[in-house]
Amino acid sequence: MTLDKQRIVTEAVALLDDEGLNGVTLRKLATRLGVRSPTLYWHLPNKAALVTAIAEAILEQEFPELVPAEPGERWQDWLIGLAERLRRALLAHPDGARVISASQLSLKMAAISELAMSTLVARGLPLRAARMIVLTVERFTVGYVLEEQALPLDPDALDGFDMAAFAAAYPTVIAGVAEYFEPGRTVDDLFHDCLELIVEGAAAKLRPAP
Repeated sequence: MTLDKQRIVTEAVALLDDEGLNGVTLRKLATRLGVRSPTLYWHLPNKAALVTAIAEAILEQEFPELVPAEPGERWQDWLIGLAERLRRALLAHPDGARVISASQLSLKMAAISELAMSTLVARGLPLRAARMIVLTVERFTVGYVLEEQALPLDPDALDGFDMAAFAAAYPTVIAGVAEYFEPGRTVDDLFHDCLELIVEGAAAKLRPAP
């Protein structure tokens, strides 16, 4: 089979799925493809270029095409939906958020930003406000997923941990967590509610004072 960039990136995404970002090396990738490592440099000059190519592939899976808000659709609802799709794209692969964070000049991410900003500007938002809102939403989304995809807590780290003492010292924290995660409420709801707070708060700040 002919070795081209598309085949290399497809196999790199599969390697990411198997071993996470730390396991994605040019040596391992070359082994999976049945070639010598220097062969890959004809298509990707270094690991940074490989990570960016993986980021493009991850985003392309969720965003094969980019569509602006429908007429009459609130830009707030549209932007929240866009961020939820971005989160799904990152969660679809181990270390997806790390890949996006480490990528250098992802054209697909730039296209998502362009669409989001131009949509808000078309709805009458000042350019500066549109940029700040989109930047905040994107960084919140990537940061949220980074935490979701962090390594699970080592059980040994909880050895000797006194939960009762922790709850007594931080009762409002414990009460807030327990109150929010009532039956049926999930981390997806938490993401949506936090995002809604950011977007609706920004929209409220932009409204003229009565």
